[in-house]
Amino acid sequence: MSRDQHSWIKRLWLGSRFFVFYIGELLLANLRVAVDVLTPRLRSNPGIIGVRLSELTDRQLFVLTNLVTMTPGTLSMEVSEDRRTLYIHHMFLPDPEAARKQIEVDYVKRIKEIF
Repeated sequence: MSRDQHSWIKRLWLGSRFFVFYIGELLLANLRVAVDVLTPRLRSNPGIIGVRLSELTDRQLFVLTNLVTMTPGTLSMEVSEDRRTLYIHHMFLPDPEAARKQIEVDYVKRIKEIF
């Protein structure tokens, strides 16, 4: 098997795993928002975080911002002029540093590997 075929198969495998991960994230986020909307006591703790970006291509940045925006409870707001920070509004933000790390590891790192 050539190097290109191996790379393509690896990216397909990583993309499939990310798809399953993201579907799980969507289900959990929908449930969290639904519970917050349907119960009398608000559980939201909104805030804005800045996620450090490490030299993403235009395609990678496009995918990241759209995935964040499509996830209920989060919204991509702005990319800094130097393209090093993505500002995200988060509806449930008890620990900003943990949320930042989760996006950097679960999203940014995986998107860079796939795209």
